[in-house]
Amino acid sequence: MSATGPARMPPGRQLRLAQIAAAEFATYGYERASLNRIIRAAGMSKSSFYHFVGSKHALFDQVIVQGGRALIEALNVPRPAALREQFWPQVTALIGRLAALDGSQQWLADVGRMFHLPDAPRTPGSALHTAWTRIDAWIQQAVTIGRQVRAIGNDLPGDLQAELALTVLGVMDRWSLRQASDLTVRQRQELGRAELDAVRRLLGGGRE
Repeated sequence: MSATGPARMPPGRQLRLAQIAAAEFATYGYERASLNRIIRAAGMSKSSFYHFVGSKHALFDQVIVQGGRALIEALNVPRPAALREQFWPQVTALIGRLAALDGSQQWLADVGRMFHLPDAPRTPGSALHTAWTRIDAWIQQAVTIGRQVRAIGNDLPGDLQAELALTVLGVMDRWSLRQASDLTVRQRQELGRAELDAVRRLLGGGRE
């Protein structure tokens, strides 16, 4: 991604490009996604695209960064330290917001699918690698706090619990995003509750 290009693009135009690109990547995957389709749909010239963005990889990273920030804001993700009070009610509310988001904001659902693309660039230094590193750190901190307040059992090592939680939540999120368009709001809510129950059982959820 160009250090100066995206910052010079008008915000509305940049958001439109991100939305179009997210839909393309989510539908076709990274390798099969077409820059030509994205550029045409965004109403840009190729010279303008390469001036502001630079490459397909840079565009993917730009969408992950921009979409990731929008996801955090839309989900109102709490700081791990805030989970000391009412651990499971707060986690329940977060998963509920995530379930509702899958069907209410298509472009953010597309960004969510981008996180799970098997062919996406995720080498160290890439936006996706950085995003998953931060997600992993959040879950590790949340598990640590959950253990401290006895909302999570301690029969397994904390780092193992965090890895299990990240893996299971990742699988559930990937499946939910694939099915989102076929589920009603109520079905998404019920699925979110079932996923939460599964995670609580996995972590040995104790008192609230």
